[in-house]
Amino acid sequence: MTAITDDENETGDRWDDGVIARRAESGARGAEGDGEGAGDGEQDACSEDRTGAGADEGPHDPAEAPGALGSPLRDRLDALRDLLGLSQARLDGRTLAEAGRVLDEAAARRRLSSRHTVVAIAGATGSGKSTLFNALAGVRIAETGLRRPTTTAPIACTWSEGAAGLLDRLAIPGRLRRRPLAGGDGDEQLHGLVLVDLPDHDSAVVHHREQVDRILALVDAVIWVVDPEKYADAALHERYLRPLAGHAEVSFVVLNQTDRLPGEAADQVLDDLRRLLDEDGMAVGEHGDPGATVLAVSALTGQGVPELREMLGAFVQARDAAGRRLSADVDAAAGALRPVYVAEGRTGLGERAREDFAARLGDAVGAASAGEAAEREWRRNANRACGTPWLRLWRWYERTRMPRAAALRPPPPAEDEPTARQRVEQAVRTVADEAADGLPAPWAQAVREAAQRGAQDLPGALDDLAAREAAASGGRPPRPAWWPAAVLAQVAMTLLQVYGGLWLVGQIVGVLEPGLLPPVLVMLAGIVGGPLVEWACAAAARGPARRYGQEVTRRLHEAAGACGRATVLDPIAAELMRYREVRERYAAVTGPGGGPAPSPEAGSGGGGGPVGGPGGSVRGGQTGAHRRGPGRGKVRSRIG
Repeated sequence: MTAITDDENETGDRWDDGVIARRAESGARGAEGDGEGAGDGEQDACSEDRTGAGADEGPHDPAEAPGALGSPLRDRLDALRDLLGLSQARLDGRTLAEAGRVLDEAAARRRLSSRHTVVAIAGATGSGKSTLFNALAGVRIAETGLRRPTTTAPIACTWSEGAAGLLDRLAIPGRLRRRPLAGGDGDEQLHGLVLVDLPDHDSAVVHHREQVDRILALVDAVIWVVDPEKYADAALHERYLRPLAGHAEVSFVVLNQTDRLPGEAADQVLDDLRRLLDEDGMAVGEHGDPGATVLAVSALTGQGVPELREMLGAFVQARDAAGRRLSADVDAAAGALRPVYVAEGRTGLGERAREDFAARLGDAVGAASAGEAAEREWRRNANRACGTPWLRLWRWYERTRMPRAAALRPPPPAEDEPTARQRVEQAVRTVADEAADGLPAPWAQAVREAAQRGAQDLPGALDDLAAREAAASGGRPPRPAWWPAAVLAQVAMTLLQVYGGLWLVGQIVGVLEPGLLPPVLVMLAGIVGGPLVEWACAAAARGPARRYGQEVTRRLHEAAGACGRATVLDPIAAELMRYREVRERYAAVTGPGGGPAPSPEAGSGGGGGPVGGPGGSVRGGQTGAHRRGPGRGKVRSRIG
């Protein structure tokens, strides 16, 4: 392996960081307030002095202050922070890990200079990324050669001072921090650029790939360098471009080594590269549309390098790359969290579900049976009140003649638990399933657990309710206003019978004049009238008895429903309210658009953000596997 060296013996190849030139011009720059080397007051690691340290840069643009992010992005980050706080009790740490990492990286980036844009150059072995790095810097910084891997550690080149904090965050040591030649072409155009040359992403050395994944998660933008032979490499598309498809606006895809392609082959390869990016879900910025910048260059001959430098300069001078990268990270984190926050269809309990739950609890507590028993008792009391005196006398005689027989009659077997616990449990399970229907799995589980906790005391509460209702309805039911009239009618019928009987006895004894028909008719009127009055009263009592039984049933249903609402429905409603709250926070995280669309292969890149997390990159040796698709073999045949 060829390591990156700090100095070389040959004068022609020796690194010149422009220290002498900067020393000569430091006084002039400090007097003119140019501000180079000031700002954060940090010393460039490759410089031997603090040029312009502490110099005042004059009025600052608020957008250039450290931590200056757009208001929408700040709102989204705050919403994401609130979302994680509300979800910690419902979701496991692994689910929230990537979103937490995004918040940590956003906070770290906001504390550093926003006047600098950190751009990494990444590519496969032999793609010529180090040659392109040197071409952009205008001086030989990174080692190039035939030995692989050539780049063994990240090396940085900064076009202005004040980026030490950013390089410390990338863990790039001072001996690997460089500056282009002072006064070189493009210095002003690229002012604020921090360019980082990375090791090969498909290197056979595991440590190299780990460095690539770590730094890719921290930089503001990436230049992906591909060559005509490996531009369709699966290691690139499946491990990086596809998981980072949402970061298209901070991505450059550069087809290098076009000097090796004859004729129109470069355009054909470039078209095929755009097609592959489209398959990966990465938008290509064409005709003013936002997306990845795709262009062809030859770092060796310089073809296309000025255009790339110009695009890169405009990108850097916009000074919004950090915010766009963080916004893409938030989108990726929100997309990964979508399955645990976005419900399928409408959620919650409707009025019909609540009524059905109350009805099931009423059935479990025996509301219908209690109503029927109350109805029978009402009719029984009506029969006692409106029956004939002779029938009442006979019933009294039966009670007094056999009191012990009634006492010795075995009572009906009492149930161990008046409330059917199985019915209660089934009702709770049903309403919990209806409430959890369509919810994401963690919140559906939380709803079911809340229902089960409330259901633990529900059978006992219903038992107490049934006992209180039985005690309250144990007395005689209320009598309607027409009962006294019915009693008077029965007394009149009885008096007719007695009067007719006495009249007939008086005729038989001879006290009264004989005449059998009148007393017999009077007696018959009393005898027939008594049962008729009793029958009419029984018919008239059916309606009030039914209403009385229905009232008892309704009271039990309402009482059971209130008990179930307090112990089960209210905890379920609290969980649903908490879910609505986090859903609103998630909507604020995703922004006005309602959140990122699922990636073509959701989860293929792991955490949904940078590929440095678990599952985000494929470990192993250098791979030469190529993606195959229609048209690619034809292009390669023309190339070679």
